[in-house]
Order: sequence, then C-alpha cells, then structure tokens
Amino acid sequence: MAIASALKQSKRFLSLDVFRGLTICLMIVVNTPGSGAKFYTAFTHASWFGFTLADLVFPSFLFAMGNAMSFSMPRFKNGTSAAFWKKIIKRSLIIFLIGYLMYWFPFFEYGTDGALQLKPISETRIMGVLQRIALCYFFTAILVHYFKTKWILIISGGILMVYWALLYLLGTNGHELEMATNGITWLDQTIFGESHMYKKDRISFDPEGLLSTLPAIVNVVAGYLAGAFIIKSGKSYKTIAQLLIAGVVLYAVALIWEVNFPLSKKLWTSSFVLYTVGIDLCIIALLIFSIELKQLKSGTYFFTVFGKNPLFIYLFSELFYVILVLIKTPSGLSVFDWVSQEFFQKLASGSFGALLTALVFMLLCWLLGYILDKKSIYIKI
Repeated sequence: MAIASALKQSKRFLSLDVFRGLTICLMIVVNTPGSGAKFYTAFTHASWFGFTLADLVFPSFLFAMGNAMSFSMPRFKNGTSAAFWKKIIKRSLIIFLIGYLMYWFPFFEYGTDGALQLKPISETRIMGVLQRIALCYFFTAILVHYFKTKWILIISGGILMVYWALLYLLGTNGHELEMATNGITWLDQTIFGESHMYKKDRISFDPEGLLSTLPAIVNVVAGYLAGAFIIKSGKSYKTIAQLLIAGVVLYAVALIWEVNFPLSKKLWTSSFVLYTVGIDLCIIALLIFSIELKQLKSGTYFFTVFGKNPLFIYLFSELFYVILVLIKTPSGLSVFDWVSQEFFQKLASGSFGALLTALVFMLLCWLLGYILDKKSIYIKI
C-alpha cells in the first residue's frame, strides 16, 4: 500500500473519477441498507435471474478499474519484464490478502462458554469482492501487456463463450443454472469446501466464486479498451458517438443472448457482462460529453472524493459497518440497527427510512474521503 502526497492528473480526465465515485457511492448504499423495513427493489440485488441498479455497481467498478489501467499500464511497455511482473503480482497479492482479512475481521469471537477466542481460519471465506478485483486486475494486466487489441478482443470473446460452455459442462444435467447444481458451486465446493464459501444465501454459494471470476475479467478488459480508445481518439463528439454506438450494440447482443443464457449477477453470465459493459460505455460517454466537453462540473467534486481513494474508502465502509453491527446497545440491537430503527424509521418509516440510513452511512464514508483529499493523501492499494 502506497501513500502519494499528490494525485497525478496530467493524463487523467475528470469524468473517470466521477464514474468511479458514482460506483463507490452506490456500492456503499447498496451494501448498508437500514433495518426495520424492506429496502427499495432497485437497490437490492436480483435474487437469481434478472437485473437491478444494484447489480450494475460491481461490474461498473471493474469497468472503471480497467479504464484507469489504460492510463497506468503503458508505462510498463518501456520497462523490464521483471518490473512488470513484480508490480502486478505484488498489487494482486495485497488486494487479495486485504479482502481475505476483511472477511475474517474482527478475528475474534465469543465461544459457547462466553470466552473470547480466535475466529477459526477453517471457516473464513476465501473469495470475495476484493479477491475478485485482485484476480481480474492480474489477468487483465497480463492480457494488455502482452497482446495487441485484436487479440485481446478475440480472447475476451473466447472467455465469454468458454464460460458459457463450462457452466453446462460442470453443472448437473438439466439444472446447470440453478444455485445448488451449477458449475460455480461445484468448483468452489471442490477446491475450497463449503466452510470457506459465502454462507448468507439460501445455500453455501459464493457470488464472487472462482469460476465466475473468469467472465468478470472481460468487464475490466472492456474498461481498459474504452480508456485506450478515448486516449487515442480524444474527447470529441465522434469519440462519444462511437462509445454510444458500441454500448447500444453490446446491450442489444446481451438481450438476444439472454434468451439462452439469462442475465444473472450471481452467476455473472456472459450476457450479464455484455449488458453491463454496454450500459457503462453509454454512461462514460455521457459523462465525457457533460463534464469534458460541456464543462458541466457543478457537483462533480462530491463524486471525485470517492473516485480518488476508491478501494480504501470501500474497505473502510465494510469494516466500519462490521464494527457498528458488532457493538450492541442495551436494547439488544446493534448500534447500526438501533440508529436505523429508533431514529431513521421514526423520522421516515418504510423503505425511505432504510434508504436514509444507507445515505447517512455513505456520507460518513465520504467525510473520510474529503479529509484525505484536503490533506492531499491518496492511498493506492
């Protein structure tokens, strides 16, 4: 983890930081709904098949990461192979380890006898959000460093087709896309065991499983190619039009593919990849149009605060939430649930109260980012 005293902006464009900030902002809201009422459907992940706004958040962050890589990766072209491998292996391992430790946090728990004991390593989740980010970064870096654009596109298309085939080859015949019998579940259970998988769904199933990380790489690759295209073509109306056309085409292809391979964030289906990339291309095009060309920058600072320290603020939000849930009030409720139910639900009952809880929590995380930005501290993980 490196702390830079100043953020390099020479080759960056504001719309990228706004895009990343939007994804982190939404990610925190989606992950921390208030209790005491049902959350809005748009901010809740689809139970299996289907698509909501919440389902767009993680693939959009991967897209944004790829976009940022289009600015950072070219410097390795003139360096040594050893320097490249040292950099990507080190960063990938650090992000993966932080993600693993985040799910193990707070490392201790109360046993049946009331004594404090170390949480068993044998029950910690191995895969997760940061772990997927680490693996996607690692393989995307290799692709863009060693292959030209033509081959990157061919390999990306191949990944999506191979993943489609693997789900049907590894899943139970006739039930290949069901939670208990799909190839993702089988592979994670075989390699990690159920004790190391996500346990908060209907069964032990990891939505960031090992196999489903394969198509997620394409979301990062798409972000990289979009960024490289913008750098090469410039921030012009023609560039924006081409991004929009590409986005609409991918969106349409996804809808056609959905007939045989349904949209599913938890399975991270190939149609889901094209669907989310299509939307992200349109969003980034509209942001470039509004911010870079029309210079409509009012309110952008709010999102750039998130965009300048994205991984660190996300990590803080997860750990902060866990702490608030662990600390109990005299009523028996956790601090988070007590504030949500005794304050926000009384202030505005129902789904809106649950949303207010999430928004206030998000603003607290933003405050940390604001303090870091004012001190010119940018933490690169």
